[in-house]
Amino acid sequence: AARCADPADDEAAGRELLASAKNLAEHAYVTAWIRDRLGPLCTDLDIRDVPVLTSTPDVWHLATPITGTLRDPATDALTLATVLHPTPAVAGTPTEAALASIRAVEGDRRFYGGAVGWCDAAGDGDWLVAIRCAEISSDGLRARAWAGGGIVADSDPGAELDETTAKLRTLLGALGL
Repeated sequence: AARCADPADDEAAGRELLASAKNLAEHAYVTAWIRDRLGPLCTDLDIRDVPVLTSTPDVWHLATPITGTLRDPATDALTLATVLHPTPAVAGTPTEAALASIRAVEGDRRFYGGAVGWCDAAGDGDWLVAIRCAEISSDGLRARAWAGGGIVADSDPGAELDETTAKLRTLLGALGL
């Protein structure tokens, strides 16, 4: 949800996102998918039932803290990143059918999204899902930016456009636009 300049409106936008049945369902698809992917790799997996709000200067997000203990301590961060990529936040769900639809409708997404992070020689690392990206020309004068929204059965096209526009503001701001 877009952030607002007025503090009361901003707080209301966050509360509205946290109460949105459509957005909660969309978020639940992702957390259920993560549970399915990490469950076999962990002896315990703690995924909160209710998301919390987190924000950037431009956008409110739903977030669910997830913790677990690996069954095999030798499992490295890069292996976990490959198990979790692409998440439904990038590719949809069910993954293979969603990716086939994306390829047919959108074509090549180029730098739309992916896993961004690092892994050291000991296997430790930190990975994030990049869902807003830009390709900058070699002369630094042009950029092509990508952002998207989760489309589900209850999506409203106008609301999805507003959401995507708000998400792009973060990236456009970084580019000085």
